[in-house]
Amino acid sequence: MKNPNGPYPGRQLFLGLTPDNQPCLAYLVTGRSPASRERIAVAIENGVRIGPAGGAVYDQLRHYSALKYDNSSGVLAVSNGIQTEAIFETYKLVHDTGNQPGKDYLEKILDGAGAEPDPPINTPRIGGIATQTQPGKPVLIIGIKTFGKAARAWELQPAAGKMTGIAVYRGELETPRGTDPDSTPPKLALNGNTARYLAELLFDISAASYKGADIRVCAVGGVRKANRTWEVFIKNILTA
Repeated sequence: MKNPNGPYPGRQLFLGLTPDNQPCLAYLVTGRSPASRERIAVAIENGVRIGPAGGAVYDQLRHYSALKYDNSSGVLAVSNGIQTEAIFETYKLVHDTGNQPGKDYLEKILDGAGAEPDPPINTPRIGGIATQTQPGKPVLIIGIKTFGKAARAWELQPAAGKMTGIAVYRGELETPRGTDPDSTPPKLALNGNTARYLAELLFDISAASYKGADIRVCAVGGVRKANRTWEVFIKNILTA
């Protein structure tokens, strides 16, 4: 199996259900340049942060909170940048007030964040949310904001053993281009039920090299248990 977005997805997220019907996620970071590869994923309180490795200097586009979750409500947000906190806080409020967690909230947040200011690519911003309206009824939403176009989000139709994802790039190693928001989000079939399985699956199917270097930086897997707590596993190439 190969990454369905091609050899260079940039940053990529998937949401879905494990074969035993638990909400789950997988998040991938790749990089072509040495600076992009000098990163690690680090567990923080109720989340995961993508930070510098090997003495690299902090950069607001490369280093960010990628994952934030709440073990009381089970709400989880994942993204490739500064929008993670806004996504989480918005949908946590929607959950706590008993309102419907529609995709329009995610679209507004992504539109507000805008594409990354890194011309000429103008890397898209992606995001996802896992929440619920009632026990046993997960709500999974993914979205993307590309340069010059309105943000687009999809409320997924969860099925056991399936994940649906979005990546910032279309997959070309030599000439990265932002993912077309009108394209159909790819899917992954799952055979395992653990956070470790999810992280290692996405990491393994994304093996690719650019100018002799492995482009993979890290992968994160997560599974929400029946008690709404999140099990998270991180796989890094580098260490701090």
